[in-house]
Parts: sequence; structure tokens; C-alpha cells
Amino acid sequence: MALGLSASDGGMRLYAQGQGQSQSAPALPSAQTLQTSVPTAAPSAGSSFQGSVTAGEANDQTLDLTLDDAMQRGLRNNLGAILSGHQAASVKAERLSALQSLLPSIDASLKESVQQVDLAALGLRIPGFPTIVGPFGYTDLRASLTWSVVDVKSLRGYLAARHNFTAAQLTAEDARQMVILSVGNAYLVALADESEVQSVQAQVNTAKVALDQAVASHEAGTAPLLDELRARVAYQTLQQQVIVAQNKLDKDRLALARTIGLPVAQKYNLADKAPYAAFDQVDLESALKQAHLNRKDLQAMAEQTKAAEEQRKGATADRFPRVTTNVDYGLIGVNFGSSHGTVDATGAVSVPVFKEFGLRGEAQQAQAQLDTQRAQLSDMNAQVDADVRDALLDIQAAQRQVEVARSSVELANEALNEAQQRYVAGVDNNLAVTQAQQSVAQANDQLVSSLYRHNLAKLSLARSLGAAENYKSYLGGK
Repeated sequence: MALGLSASDGGMRLYAQGQGQSQSAPALPSAQTLQTSVPTAAPSAGSSFQGSVTAGEANDQTLDLTLDDAMQRGLRNNLGAILSGHQAASVKAERLSALQSLLPSIDASLKESVQQVDLAALGLRIPGFPTIVGPFGYTDLRASLTWSVVDVKSLRGYLAARHNFTAAQLTAEDARQMVILSVGNAYLVALADESEVQSVQAQVNTAKVALDQAVASHEAGTAPLLDELRARVAYQTLQQQVIVAQNKLDKDRLALARTIGLPVAQKYNLADKAPYAAFDQVDLESALKQAHLNRKDLQAMAEQTKAAEEQRKGATADRFPRVTTNVDYGLIGVNFGSSHGTVDATGAVSVPVFKEFGLRGEAQQAQAQLDTQRAQLSDMNAQVDADVRDALLDIQAAQRQVEVARSSVELANEALNEAQQRYVAGVDNNLAVTQAQQSVAQANDQLVSSLYRHNLAKLSLARSLGAAENYKSYLGGK
């Protein structure tokens, strides 16, 4: 089964291909703050790429975790990659089993027989003849060969198994792309959470200054109690946001640890910070060609279609004659010294005579499966185009959002400074200060969210092109 992940509006779309089937999973949900939505790493239920096999034990040291370190740990320990490798091994075993049906089967046996017969018990009562015969025995060393010399259906079955094995190998390679995107998303979400916590904490500090000013003005009799109450409510609201943001950061750090196989009790710091680099314009036609050439999930589905074609041919080959041979050779005698060779060789040709309904049913089932695979392969080709186009559109939109958000942050901070000065000067009440603080909070949240979307869109483009392992060049702007 091949898996894909694409980014859209700050979320991720997961799709799976197995035996030509695809399905969509809901986008990752967003945690809500009082101002705007913030990205989250919460996975769709049951996604193996959000789990891992834990490596090592937690210790008291604090680990400096870079994005590269997280990627390498994820490639080693992520459950999705591990399961894909096991699936490839299972399909390899099926290929070997299919190969055996084309090869001779040789079995050997050694028999040592000792007998004593009671003739009277068998009803043989002959005067003058002993009623008990034996004991007597013999030794038989024998080998038998069974071989389907001509079996076109088994040959087609083996060819189909070989294509399925190639598809499983490609799916395992595609799983590495999914691991990189999953780990990258989890790391970027944690970075966004850290930025959110820092931003809200800075807003708390600013609100504390405004509260102190309101208290001092009220005590001096130059401002009403309403100003102090309004400032206190704004301050406590931001304190609540800090609690929510810190809780989300802690949970998303656990999600990152689960994705890369790090013990959940291990303390670590995010050593890298969220990069931002304007992405160079990409030639769409070249990108589409690269995607169709490099996407392992697309190649895996093409191999599955070839396997379905072989199975369809195998259904037709069920009408062909089948030639088998059986050879039995051995040494038999009282002992090996007095033994003598015996041989029995037979050949047979079998042709189905009256199995028409069964043969037709098998052929129709194989044809339906082939038609399904071809339709899904066609859809997958279109999906690859859509993935690339979606990622490019997301990059362009997120890039513009980052630019606007940065400008909004500057303007909101300038407006807050102006409102604070007017309040200190007694020109205005602190309602304008509270509104300016809310604008700063919203602008900062939008900046954090747009940076996350921009970087995730670039990772998604790398995955859409089948080049996720070159994620550094894409995050750097390529």
C-alpha cells in the first residue's frame, strides 16, 4: 500500500493507495486560541506514520534535537516505514512460493519395514503350512520428482507475483518520503508552538505594563476604575492563552517524539528554528515531468497494474493443456547390500473439458480487477498533477500571507505604542490600548501560522515531486 500526504490551508491531506485503492483522510484539526487558529500535529486516527518503535531509554540529559536528527531518527524508527519494510518482505515470500510452482519438487524417503503375519487370523488355514509367517522386512530408500513441465497459468502467476514484489519495494521507498513529510510537519508544528508561546508571553508582559499604568492612573485619580478593570481582564485573558499555548506545545512535543521513536520522557530542545526563504518560481511543466518520473507510489501502482494484466492472462491460460511428470526411483531389498533399483516414471497431459462456467467466472473477475487497476492508475496520474499544482498554489499563497503578516505585526506594534502613549498622556482611555493589544496578538498568531503553512507547503512540494529526501533545498527556498 502506498501512502501520500499533501498540505492545504495549514492542514495535511493523507491518501493511501493499496491494490489501486485510494481514500482521503480529514485534514489535521487546528487548535483554537482566542485570536486565530494555530497549526497542530494531531494526526488522523490510525495513521501508522504518526507512531514509531521507541529506540533507547530516556535519560536526565537534555537533547538538542535538530531537524536532521529528527529526520534520521524517523527514517530508522517510524512505524510506517517499518511496516512497509515488513510488507515488502511478505510479498517477497509470496513471490518465492509462486516460483516454486514452476520448479521440480523432489522428496526423499527412507523406510524400514518389519512385519509378522498371522495367516489363521486372515482365514488362511492350510494343513502343513505355518499359521505365523515372519518376522520379515525390507529397506526402501526412494526419491520422487513431481514437475509441471508446461503450466502457463503458474507462469503468469509468478510474473504477477514478481510485479507485486516490485510494487512493494517501491511502496517501501515511498514510505520514506512519507516519513520525511510526517517528521517535518511534527517538527514545524512544535516550532510554531514555541513561537506562539513566546509571542503570547511577550503580549502578557506588555499587558502587565498597561495594567500597572491603569492601576497607577486610577490611584492617582486621573482614570476611572473601568480602565483598571478593562486592563486586568485583558491581562488575565492573555495569561489563559499562555496556558493553552504551553499545553499545546507540550502535547505536540510528545507527538514529535512518538513520530521519531524518541522516548516520550526524554527532555529535548528544538535546536533549529523555523526557516523562511522566498521560494523560487518553478517551471510547472518540468515539475510535472519530475513528479511522474520520480513518484514511487505512482510507479508502485503501475507495477500493480502489470500484475493484474498477468493475472488476466493467467485466467485465459487456464484453458491451455498442462503437462506434468512424476518420477519415482529407489532402492528396495532386505538390506542395502541385497537391494535393487526400481523406477516408475509417468507423464500426463490434462485439458479442462467441462469447466466453462468456472473458467468464464475466473476470467471475468480478473478482467474486472484489471479494469479497476487501470482506472485507478489513470486517476493516480491525475492526482500527481493535482498534488504538484496544489503545493505550488499553497506556497504562493503562504508566501504572500507571510509578507502581509509581517507587515501587520509591524503596524499592530506601532498602533499599540501609539495607544499606550496617548493613554499615558491622558488623551484617551485604555480601551484603545486593549484593542491594540488584541490586534498585536492576532497579527502574531497569523505570522506564526503563515510561516508554518509556507514551510509545510514546501515540504509537501518536495514529496509531490518524489524528492522529499532533498527537503533542505526546498526549505531553503531552492
